[in-house]
Amino acid sequence: MRIGVISDTHGLLRAEAVAALRGSRLILHAGDIGGQEILDQLSDVAPVLAVRGNNDTGDWAVNLPIRLSVSVRGKTITIVHDVADFDSSSRSRSHVVVSGHSHKPGYRIENGILFFNPGSAGPRRFRLPITVGELSLTAGRISPRLVNIAASEPLRRGRAARSQGRKAEG
Repeated sequence: MRIGVISDTHGLLRAEAVAALRGSRLILHAGDIGGQEILDQLSDVAPVLAVRGNNDTGDWAVNLPIRLSVSVRGKTITIVHDVADFDSSSRSRSHVVVSGHSHKPGYRIENGILFFNPGSAGPRRFRLPITVGELSLTAGRISPRLVNIAASEPLRRGRAARSQGRKAEG
């Protein structure tokens, strides 16, 4: 089973993110969504489970949980926006912890738990890549994968970049 994982869209759902998530049986959004319309668009691809991020405010976000656990094929996946919100009492029950917040994609195994951050799929922050993630569940195993969805995004160069207060790159 393929689970799509996305975070930190901040109101921007890129066509490349949608394309990378196609074929998922479930999509997990780890917060900083940016609006109900993002969840609606993702739900056209697959069912969506989402948590509220620190920037998710307003009436649309009131009912989003801070923490959510779901069991998929006998594996418990806990979703939080900030990994610091992962409740240590959940450690014995969780096989995977999905988080966002840092915009830094990566994963590690700690005390038998897979910690997975898909990075940010929204507006670029600093020089971090634009990414989504995937969890594959097969034969009792969970395999994480990060997908760079904006590898060829052009950088602004020259006088136009300087005139907007940015340092010219390149």
